[in-house]
Amino acid sequence: MNKRNYQRELDALLTEIEKEHKIPRLFLHSCCAPCSSYVLEYLSKYFEITVFFYNPNISLEEEYRKRVEEIKRLVREMKFAHPVHIEEGSYEPEVFYQMAKGLEQVPEGGERCFKCYRLRMEEAAKAARDGGYDYFTTTLSISPLKNAQKINEIGEELAEIYGVVHLPSDFKKKNGYKRSIELSHEYDLYRQNYCGCVFSKREQEGKIQQKQDSENSAP
Repeated sequence: MNKRNYQRELDALLTEIEKEHKIPRLFLHSCCAPCSSYVLEYLSKYFEITVFFYNPNISLEEEYRKRVEEIKRLVREMKFAHPVHIEEGSYEPEVFYQMAKGLEQVPEGGERCFKCYRLRMEEAAKAARDGGYDYFTTTLSISPLKNAQKINEIGEELAEIYGVVHLPSDFKKKNGYKRSIELSHEYDLYRQNYCGCVFSKREQEGKIQQKQDSENSAP
């Protein structure tokens, strides 16, 4: 079975939206300001967007607050073709830890991450339905470390459940990830070196320590 090209699907959808001369409303789950930068630059030409910051996976609360403030600042400072609003979800780390129970030792990029995608995207899908939005999606697919196919599969499943259209995405394509780095420099955004949860932080710290040990032991 051929893998779907979600970027091509998005391009086709945006072409149709342009032909209709309408500005649909998009509910966009945001994982952080750097990942959102390119997505907002790209999609605000076609949609009126509400950025939804819901990330109970982020540890610790100080880190969470730092990321919230950065996305709020980015939305204030960027110029958009159509209005962009921001909505902060609840910070409820206990929900994330309950979800991750039994998966604490699973490596980054595995089943725990897939369940975390769903946790955050489901909250966005519910809110998009309740707010009468035309579409919902997430910025998560911009990361080269995130599984875009899984993200889109979850999005389509949630669209069926909640009755709001999922916008297909693979935002890392068309140099999207590269552009997000450029915009991060342009707006001097705080770029964290781990996804957000305590497990990804631990794994990242382990890799850094391993690299340092390797360099120190080199002749």
